[in-house]
Amino acid sequence: MSSICEALWVNTSASLQRFDQPLLKCLAGHIGVAHWAYRQTPDEASDLDVPVQLLHEYLQEQDRPLHLIGHGTGGLVALLVARQFPEYVRSLTLLSVGAQASLDWIAHYYFHLKFLGCRREQIFYQLITDLFGRQNPAGHQYLGKILQQALATSPSPNSMIQTANVPRNGVPVPFLACGGHDDVVVDPHEIEGWRGWLKDCDRIYHCPHGRHFFHGTHPQLVSQQVLEFWNQVNLQTTPSWFEISPAFAINCRL
Repeated sequence: MSSICEALWVNTSASLQRFDQPLLKCLAGHIGVAHWAYRQTPDEASDLDVPVQLLHEYLQEQDRPLHLIGHGTGGLVALLVARQFPEYVRSLTLLSVGAQASLDWIAHYYFHLKFLGCRREQIFYQLITDLFGRQNPAGHQYLGKILQQALATSPSPNSMIQTANVPRNGVPVPFLACGGHDDVVVDPHEIEGWRGWLKDCDRIYHCPHGRHFFHGTHPQLVSQQVLEFWNQVNLQTTPSWFEISPAFAINCRL
């Protein structure tokens, strides 16, 4: 493993980071991967402008552009940074982030809570099944506590009142979009939605049989795709993708 940090994992949820660990361990065996985390305080508004600015400041302090990688909202924060400040980003890898980038499991939860008219406990039961598949009672209880903690403490552009709309657009750096084949929150159609924006160096990967947290259940498969992508980017002798037109580096603040 390299002692030099070349990649940065972006995380916005302390409760959910346990599902990232299998993939991080696989990646760390081959490349230096740092971990950047944003923790929202209880009295703080759920606003992504703050983590976007803090991540930008962190990247400014580094001596080289980094490969950014993130799942869900962490990936969305990385996407917004890559669009606004591409000169600090070597490449972008998104896990369970579709072309409608604000669509996440929290939006999925609020949609069911608002329109199905079921009790909160029933919604959580279905949410756990959607995200992780069928569970025994102990598994439902364990995962339910994790999701409730994440719902209370993780920043999200979505709420009971409204669902955010992040502009559909491309990514001005080398880009890899990954999704789980059996994900019902960010389904393969949403991942394929990126295809119209892909550059020659970009890729899409559908993990077979994986759900929303496919990177935690299939870390070897996902790490192979990510490492191959990063190696491809690193082998580029002329980083022409740094020459970004001002029109493309649009302001994507929510």
